[in-house]
Amino acid sequence: MSFEVRVRFAPSPTGYLHIGGARTALFNWLFARHHDGKFVLRIEDTDMKRNTEEAMAAIYEGLGWLGLNWDEGPHIGGDFGPYLQSERTELYERYLKKLQDTGHIFEDQGAQRFRSPREHVIVDDIVAGRIDFDLSNPATHPDMTIRRPDGSWIFHFVNVIDDLEMKISHVIRGEDHLSNTPKHIEIIRALGATPPHYAHIPLILNRDGSKMSKRDEGARVEYYMRRGYLPAAVRNYLCLLGWSPKDNREKLDLDEIIRIFELKNIGRSSATFDPDKLHWLNGEYARELSDDEFYKLAVARLKSSGVKLDNFSEQYVHAALQTCQGKINTFDELPAYCGFYFTDDFDYDPQSAAKHFTPENKPRLKAIRDALSSLEKFAAVEIETALKSTAAKLCVKLGAIVHPTRLAATGSNVGPSLYHLLEVLGKEKVLTRIDRALATF
Repeated sequence: MSFEVRVRFAPSPTGYLHIGGARTALFNWLFARHHDGKFVLRIEDTDMKRNTEEAMAAIYEGLGWLGLNWDEGPHIGGDFGPYLQSERTELYERYLKKLQDTGHIFEDQGAQRFRSPREHVIVDDIVAGRIDFDLSNPATHPDMTIRRPDGSWIFHFVNVIDDLEMKISHVIRGEDHLSNTPKHIEIIRALGATPPHYAHIPLILNRDGSKMSKRDEGARVEYYMRRGYLPAAVRNYLCLLGWSPKDNREKLDLDEIIRIFELKNIGRSSATFDPDKLHWLNGEYARELSDDEFYKLAVARLKSSGVKLDNFSEQYVHAALQTCQGKINTFDELPAYCGFYFTDDFDYDPQSAAKHFTPENKPRLKAIRDALSSLEKFAAVEIETALKSTAAKLCVKLGAIVHPTRLAATGSNVGPSLYHLLEVLGKEKVLTRIDRALATF
């Protein structure tokens, strides 16, 4: 493009960062990066009654976690600041006077209203196509308020002024704003300015077709931050909600997404948010982590969930977590998956206990104990040999002794490789846990 691409993400700090807002920010960020343009963060905080510091912090934290660094905005500055609307009142006053002087504003019970020219407005939308909006009927298109009687500003006015002042070239936002666009164009024309290019992206829906609302558990970016998801996986998944690389691939490197991202490849139909697909994709990313990255994230997650690691050597913790690498999809699964390494006081899964702690399995588990206690070298290979030879002696399938042994050692019937986890626990701890299990039969 011959002109500089300048896009913006303009959230209101009245709640957490919604996953739909994050996707909008991502599409803007990708478009800017693809065209070597600028990504601007602007905070629309004119609703003083509903704004909160916590919501503002959640926006910064969520965007930072996703790696969506802004080129201009709060904490960074830029040539077109300030970037909080609450600090731009003088500017809005100036533009209001300009409209008043040209006869576009009238007062109505203390409010300032924009006088519509009553015409058709055609929006050439990059995603939605060419749409003809008929604004000629005052019954369906009343003159809009742009300033309330208390002096506060209406979104439609300040949004337009900021886009003009910040030289925004493309407005990329959710399609729920599409019906606002002709109103914005009316104001822009009244100011004698040229509208930016518009691209309204499809909404994100739940699997049942309902709109993803603030009440939905997975609607917050914070949810994924706290649940042990990887930002690269969430970012990759959000890309696929409405946009397509056109070759059916689902796992894409960020540099490649930037290289091929185009607004024309955003679909028209609503995008369905599938938590299972994101869960799977996160597992794909988790399996690519280096040992050090996995260890660092795993330790942080276990500590935050209350697992006490300080009583164990770093070597032991490292060995325990190595048995989990490649086996989990999110780090939130770790405490349940490997918590048995770090406590002897665990409950047995009731269904598994009913199935495997049976009278016929008690002598089998005793035989396993004897076989393991006689091992000089307590390592995975030797443990596997001992279990297999015991099963052969007892004339039972290997599963008949593997399941009660795992349950005795971990309290669960799912988890890391049995032979390796027994090696990590060590001979003394394994024998003690089998004795405990035998006492509960």
